[in-house]
Amino acid sequence: MTNTPSQKTLGPISDLERHLPPEWWRSLFNALYLKTDGDVTENDDATRAEVDALLGVVDLAPEDRILDLCCGQGRHCLELARRGFGNVTGVDRSRYLIRLARRRARAQGLHVQFKEGDARRVALKPDSFDSVMLLGNSFGYFEQEEDDLAVLTAVRRVMRSNGRLILDITDGEWMRQNFEPRTWEWIDENQLVCRERSLSSDRSRLISREVVIHAEKGVIADQFYAERLYSADALKALLETAGFRDVVFHQELEGNSNRLTDRGADLGMMARRHLVTGRAPAKAVVRGRGPLYPDVTVLLGDPRRPDAVKLDGKFNPEDLETVNKLKSALGGLGEYRFTYEDDHTGLFERLQSNRPAFVLNLCDEGYNNEALKELHVPAMLEMLDIPYTGAGPAALGLCYDKSVVRAVAQQCEIPVPLETYFQPDDQVATIPSVFPALIKPAQGDSSIGITQDAVVHTPEEMVAYLAEVRRTLPGRSVLVQEFLDGAEYSIALIGNPGSGFHALPVLAVDYSGLDPNLPKLLGYESKWQPDSPYWTDIQYRQADLDEDSRRAMFDASATLFQRLGCRDYARFDFRTDAQGAIKLLEVNPNPGWCWDGKFNLMAGFEGLEYPDLLRRIIEAGQARAAEGLDTGAAAAAA
Repeated sequence: MTNTPSQKTLGPISDLERHLPPEWWRSLFNALYLKTDGDVTENDDATRAEVDALLGVVDLAPEDRILDLCCGQGRHCLELARRGFGNVTGVDRSRYLIRLARRRARAQGLHVQFKEGDARRVALKPDSFDSVMLLGNSFGYFEQEEDDLAVLTAVRRVMRSNGRLILDITDGEWMRQNFEPRTWEWIDENQLVCRERSLSSDRSRLISREVVIHAEKGVIADQFYAERLYSADALKALLETAGFRDVVFHQELEGNSNRLTDRGADLGMMARRHLVTGRAPAKAVVRGRGPLYPDVTVLLGDPRRPDAVKLDGKFNPEDLETVNKLKSALGGLGEYRFTYEDDHTGLFERLQSNRPAFVLNLCDEGYNNEALKELHVPAMLEMLDIPYTGAGPAALGLCYDKSVVRAVAQQCEIPVPLETYFQPDDQVATIPSVFPALIKPAQGDSSIGITQDAVVHTPEEMVAYLAEVRRTLPGRSVLVQEFLDGAEYSIALIGNPGSGFHALPVLAVDYSGLDPNLPKLLGYESKWQPDSPYWTDIQYRQADLDEDSRRAMFDASATLFQRLGCRDYARFDFRTDAQGAIKLLEVNPNPGWCWDGKFNLMAGFEGLEYPDLLRRIIEAGQARAAEGLDTGAAAAAA
């Protein structure tokens, strides 16, 4: 019987560089990587020896905050934690390796924080680490040397004044002269790996090809990768360009394989490495500096115009009182001077002729109070190059479509409810596999189209409410979703990828006071009908959660914040299913800012007053504007 290979091989090729994907590192570091390189990277003796070496050249204290950047499966982090270092954080781009690291930390009872992230845009607070490590030859993957410089710049930003950098990197000059052009070795009883190597056309990188073959399945991988070869002089110059000083090259590290074969192991780029240290620059302490933009223009909805979302289709006295409480809270921020803009007639022309220095964008009603035009307001500001708080037009457009958010979450392996999608002109509706089900418009916010009748228990109820949504919201796609009726939570983040997040305490929705005959959901009635039991009988409290559940929701929220291009602040809602599994409900960029909304309630759990919350949102937007951090959806997707 002949086994068909699961991966087509390219066969013999003359130019490895021509077949190299520019971002090979996005997909290489998975379970197969731990097979092909596991003799070195899963070698406990080698890990202990490497940690011994770095502790021999850098005096680390047990209380030091240590970052292991490009930490892989966390082998160095875990070894440091075993030795009593209690403030270790690991960051890596590979979701597979980060999840593996977390599982190992839990299994061994070790406290290490592991985060997924791009080394060029480390989503950690500035000045927060005493030492940063780049170990195991995890530097130099990018196609352009400018990206390596971006990594070092990001490292310098998160390091405290005079912090220590520890770099373990291939001796590029030695490797350029001594690499093995072709090797092969068995990696277990059934699989072998064949490797080819050649220098790039400019001799600055070593291009490698790995063909992994299974004895029965045939070729299972044909993959390419490359690493930049830095000589000692070139590396020292790059570190100094990035602002590091006192660069010292310590002893050479030699690879150590635990793979016992007659022909030896292929150590590749791990064969001979430099152990290098440097110091971050001393950072000036700036005291008493005021805000970057003390003059702030606040953009709001237009109370003169109809608003289809609000009760009776217009601004109500309660809405105007909410705005007054906002103005009172902002008035308490003495370091800022606020002006208010709520007239949408001629808005673009006024912004153009009297350009604000900075905008607090609280116009979640949308341009002309049309919810579909919420993204038009930041689009105007972008056109006029006016800095502002909150999500950009791309992120608002993405998050407005719940089916798109669900697809992004699935790609990120974040659990979501079962769901069926119906186009506006579909004539046939698929009956859900489970009842009760929730019917809601695919596009929209403020719970428009979601009432207590949206929870259906029979095919007849489903067809009836589906027709009602299509009648009241013509042209909208519709989602039929499993109805989650377990515990409901909200996660609130303030900050940005690249500068770090502040997570407010988790909010739980308390449905215990609601009539048990009513479906438990936060629909239109809970937001816009004061005489509804959904308004009066639902309470909110600080969640009592185990650490694993809280961490899982925070990690999912931070991932979606970046992938969807949220900025400055966002809220993420989750709910458990009948088995207790936590699933994403929705993402809210520019979430409700009112004094009695979820976001401010969560701030209150922490002891923050309403003005403090508003200040933090403004500060996050102004810090992003000052640093020029690009957290738009397109950049996040890249």
